[in-house]
Amino acid sequence: MEADRKLRVGIMGGTFDPIHHGHLILAECAYEQYQLDHILFLPSGNPPHKQYRPDGASGRDRMNMVALAIADNPHFSLEADEMERSGYTYTYETLQVLQHNHPDTEYFFIIGADSLMAFDTWKYPEIICRYCTLLTAVRDDLPFDAMQRKAEELKRSYGAKILFLDSPELDISSTALRSRFRNNRTLRYYVPDCVLEYIEQNGLYKDTQNTKE
Repeated sequence: MEADRKLRVGIMGGTFDPIHHGHLILAECAYEQYQLDHILFLPSGNPPHKQYRPDGASGRDRMNMVALAIADNPHFSLEADEMERSGYTYTYETLQVLQHNHPDTEYFFIIGADSLMAFDTWKYPEIICRYCTLLTAVRDDLPFDAMQRKAEELKRSYGAKILFLDSPELDISSTALRSRFRNNRTLRYYVPDCVLEYIEQNGLYKDTQNTKE
């Protein structure tokens, strides 16, 4: 690597409850298309906008599933920062911590189209935009010109740097997968085999008695 070149690191955040192939494919597309050096998978700790459901897995289980899913990819790694903080966790705080600890790194935060359109509702969006570039997945059911208009609006309001990802659109949601599994339908091909094995061995998503961490 050139001495004066910053490390280019993508951040793939989410509850990952459970992690699925859609997450992994989106992260790999970001890595390839924008010549990133590494991708951090950042399981959400306790985001105020997405409180955990009684049918969800514990924080430790979610981290374990991510670790299993990315273990065979040398440019993917697990970042546990939000899981180790108490109280509500916010993206702007996470980015501040990462940038403070790694000042020679340029961060690219990977988000979906829905997150782009709702970005104004995030806590301190101007701080988020100060510390990262937003890599946004494009969705077929959301007109691209609408996304471009929103991107221009965010650039004017917050100085946002926004790039778009060309990635296959996989209609997979963790919420739907939990429901599917509770109804005795297979998750094969939706999640990595190692994740499915972990879910089955640990009795996840079958009842509402899991203890959250």
